Amino acid sequence: MPKFFVTQDKISDNQIIIDSEDVTHISRVLRLEKGDNVTVCDGQGTDYDAQIDTIEPKKILLNIVSRQKSETEPNIKVILFQALPKASKMEYIIQKTTELGISEIVPVKLSRCVVKIDNKKDEKKKIDRWQKIAESAAKQSGRGYVPEVTNFISFEECLGELKECDESFMCYEKGGVSLSKIGIAPVIEGEEKTIGLFIGCEGG
Repeated sequence: MPKFFVTQDKISDNQIIIDSEDVTHISRVLRLEKGDNVTVCDGQGTDYDAQIDTIEPKKILLNIVSRQKSETEPNIKVILFQALPKASKMEYIIQKTTELGISEIVPVKLSRCVVKIDNKKDEKKKIDRWQKIAESAAKQSGRGYVPEVTNFISFEECLGELKECDESFMCYEKGGVSLSKIGIAPVIEGEEKTIGLFIGCEGG
């Protein structure tokens, strides 16, 4: 069944409004009609089984049949603190980590990053584009949550946020505490917790 994301303000007790670019996708690409069923997600972990009621040029109204907590989300919340990589690698990272179940993606500006974005306007353009990639990947992989791509932060700010996580890991080419003997699973499994994962730039 096709799955679409809407913001929570588009959901009422009985109806859902779709007024994004998905209107064209539903009506012209998928050629769905009144009475057809779709899955709609609020991006915050709740799925809705809904039936198309009205199709208008710029808006589709759906009647809610049932709602349930998404079963596709992990108990562990993983926040990726990713140093800005070269070229379009960030787009690939966002796509794949979203498919794997990441909860939040935080771009980190480091002194050794090849990419330098110092203009707030350019930063916003990047974040808006990356957020759309995250939403598309969440839709394609059937997730119940769209990861947030946050504003850029510095390395110092990154260290502060890592301290707030229940567990945090930093990938370092010269080694450190090795998990090779016990594996990472025993460290992260169990009750709900927040894991912070920091990955630096290509230069180390």
